[in-house]
Amino acid sequence: MARARRRAVSPSSAYRLSIPISSPGSWWRPGQPALSDIVAAFGTGIIDAAGNLDRARLRQQVFSDPDKRKKLESILHPLIRARAEALANEADAAYCVFVIPLLVETGADYALDRVLLIDTPVELQYDRVALRDGLSDSEIKAILESQADREQRLQAADDVVVNDGSIDDLRAKVDQLHRYYLSMT
Repeated sequence: MARARRRAVSPSSAYRLSIPISSPGSWWRPGQPALSDIVAAFGTGIIDAAGNLDRARLRQQVFSDPDKRKKLESILHPLIRARAEALANEADAAYCVFVIPLLVETGADYALDRVLLIDTPVELQYDRVALRDGLSDSEIKAILESQADREQRLQAADDVVVNDGSIDDLRAKVDQLHRYYLSMT
């Protein structure tokens, strides 16, 4: 994302768009519609003592039951999609990049010209998720098994960047793709 900003490309992240929704002080605060809908669907056990969403409790429910995960997605994804589309409409750049981790799983109903996959071998995904989120192997396995597999993501992609090396390797690949995208505008 930072590299794209330095190139005057308009990046947006569906995941990052969802963070304000899921952080204290945002749409999931007491009285906000997203939180009310989630509590109605999942019960008051997902609320902490301060009245905010307890993401760990919600995660336990949604990654142990595919129907509950789909229910949560049906609440959140329309909100995230609407915000992403609004930002794309406001963008003033050669192209706009959206980071949509669950694009394949959620029906891919965004208006996209191309799909870029940043691909990582499964073993490396486990290592990175464990390092980033501090989750156990079983929690990581449940999350990854609830998502489209690598082959499904590869089939959905127009362009693929394999992220299995250093940050400098990744930057070189992104630079090359950026030049290609600019040539298409």
